Amino acid sequence: MKKLLWGLCLVWVLSSTVWAEEANTVSVDVLAKTSSSWDGTPLPNYADGTPEITILRIEIPAGMQLALHKHPVINAGVLLRGELTVITEDNRILHLNAGDSIVEVVNTWHYGKNEGNGSAEIIVFYAGSVDTPITVKN
Repeated sequence: MKKLLWGLCLVWVLSSTVWAEEANTVSVDVLAKTSSSWDGTPLPNYADGTPEITILRIEIPAGMQLALHKHPVINAGVLLRGELTVITEDNRILHLNAGDSIVEVVNTWHYGKNEGNGSAEIIVFYAGSVDTPITVKN
């Protein structure tokens, strides 16, 4: 009888574990997968040298406009909160809302501005190389 009870307990534990795994499934959403920046320009080849990944959390207050700048390295981000508008020097415009992703323009002068009522927060991943700046200001 003890063996039968242990066997039933083992079956219950195993079936509970399987059920729990099915109930807690992982969900994956592809936010961006591309070989082009948001304006359609093909991304450049990766640079030679020692790779260096930089991840920044950037908060832009309501009403603030960033300085004109460019990125010599490939970078992409996700706007976590707020609104953000990106404008290139030749007046191409991208509007982002919370949850939107961006594959940024490379070696193109641009700036961002927060036209919303609250702060904008974005996480940006830069794929560069050691001793190469991720941002160059005008």
